[in-house]
Amino acid sequence: MASRSADQKDSRESWSGGPQLDAVSLAIIEQLQEDGRRPYAAIGKAVGLSEAAVRQRVQKLLDQGVMQIVAVTDPLTVGFRRQAMVGVNVEGDVESVAEALAAMSECEYVVMTAGSFDLMVEVVCEDDDHLLEVINRRIRAVPGVRSTESFVYLRLKKQTYMWGTR
Repeated sequence: MASRSADQKDSRESWSGGPQLDAVSLAIIEQLQEDGRRPYAAIGKAVGLSEAAVRQRVQKLLDQGVMQIVAVTDPLTVGFRRQAMVGVNVEGDVESVAEALAAMSECEYVVMTAGSFDLMVEVVCEDDDHLLEVINRRIRAVPGVRSTESFVYLRLKKQTYMWGTR
């Protein structure tokens, strides 16, 4: 078995075969996960690069789709008082159903799964009436949806976005 080079040891390839990330790129991502508004100069000091080099790396990570820099809101404070995870069982093509659900603005997260459900969909709604309308009249109306099971959120205890580089 051939040995790996030092560059390969310091990089990670995503499971999807995407871009390899070296230790410096991972450290930049960690810095931005802690504070998405952290100045490039401060990041550069932390990771040992110039401000310009950090700016270039961040742009490359954005362009490659490795990361996004976004404002994450608390749904309750912006008028969305009801969230639920919806398990969806599908007859036929799972991908076409996933695409239809992903196109709905209320569906914030759509993932194909193995197990009890074909899809798991996180839904964010204004209230119970809105949630009922989304599940009953929209999700269940998508061709191929066989059944749904809803898991209404009572209280959010933990939500982080720090998993990306551990």
